[in-house]
Amino acid sequence: MLGPLVVALVAVAAVVVLLYQGLALWFARSMPRLDPEAPGAGSAAGSVSVILAARDEEEELPAALDGLLAQDDPPLEIVVVEGGSTDRTRDVVRARAPRVRLVDEPPLPPGWVGKNWACWTGAQASRGAWLLFLDADVRLAPSALRTAVRWALRERASLATIAPRVEMRTFWERVVLPFYVQMVLTYFRAPRVNLDRSRAAMANGQFWLVRREEYEALGGHAAVRDKVLEDVAIARRFRAAGRSIRIAWAPELATTRMYRDRHEMFEGILKNVHGTEFSAGRQAAFLAGLVGLFWLPLAVLPVGVAAGSVPVALLGAVLAVALFGKHAAFSRAVGAPAVYGLAFPVAVGFYVVAVSTSLVRGLRGGHVTWKGRAYPLGRDRLP
Repeated sequence: MLGPLVVALVAVAAVVVLLYQGLALWFARSMPRLDPEAPGAGSAAGSVSVILAARDEEEELPAALDGLLAQDDPPLEIVVVEGGSTDRTRDVVRARAPRVRLVDEPPLPPGWVGKNWACWTGAQASRGAWLLFLDADVRLAPSALRTAVRWALRERASLATIAPRVEMRTFWERVVLPFYVQMVLTYFRAPRVNLDRSRAAMANGQFWLVRREEYEALGGHAAVRDKVLEDVAIARRFRAAGRSIRIAWAPELATTRMYRDRHEMFEGILKNVHGTEFSAGRQAAFLAGLVGLFWLPLAVLPVGVAAGSVPVALLGAVLAVALFGKHAAFSRAVGAPAVYGLAFPVAVGFYVVAVSTSLVRGLRGGHVTWKGRAYPLGRDRLP
């Protein structure tokens, strides 16, 4: 039998866990949704330059470019910056000339992350009043560009970003990516990004639209040249400068398949949890949070039963129902079958391994690798 103090401590911990799970659901419910708008008079997107950084993207790039070419209000120009691909990426772009322009990425200067250099190069080679930075694995609905520009204009946003629908096909995608979405929602407090008085700031590098004059005034990608998570770094600069940021979920406007296999997913998530700014304390706290908020609560029920404590067993039952129910509902909400949410402890384990790997690499002075390039770890120098 467990004593009253132990039962009280378990009850307090259970309340903390339930509040956190509720917070994730509240953020999800509060996330604005941007749906396709009906065509209207006048051109909304004529002054937009679309910039894609492409390195070994022959499989994904055709759908992305064809989606841009099929826009009902086409952009001023489409610029693809090719970064030394070893596949047929260049041929894909040339097949769509002159409507798509190929720009060769100059040699990567010291201190630059490859994608940032490509995006900066593309921005300098373009001439639109708005810049849309788009990932090569994003497929757009015909009204996506027009809808996004009009939304940004209505909101008077300096930077506007959307979250596409995430396509999930394999077991690992369906188990891990819904949990990944939850982590992003809660860590960045995503809906609060839309409040100009909030300190929350983020952008989604898959699709973000920015006014050129403000992009250049705040230094653009050159100001965050060494950041692997350049989208978040740029958003923080905009927030610190008092600029307006808007974010919305747009499953009917854009779709992406983020990762093709488990290895690619692991490297991508490792890149996101680590960046190039290592903090052993932060990573250790992240690990403790994962274990304390998602794994330990599942042990309360069996511990209560084994100890013969009815109150603890009841608390454990409530926690188990809440956790499994919440993750099943979340999986369904983001497009995966609800049953995959019941495997959320596996997704937590995937994250635990990624964060542990990040911690070990950081302590050993290792590197972050992505797209065949390695970047040394450093410290966060954002304002």
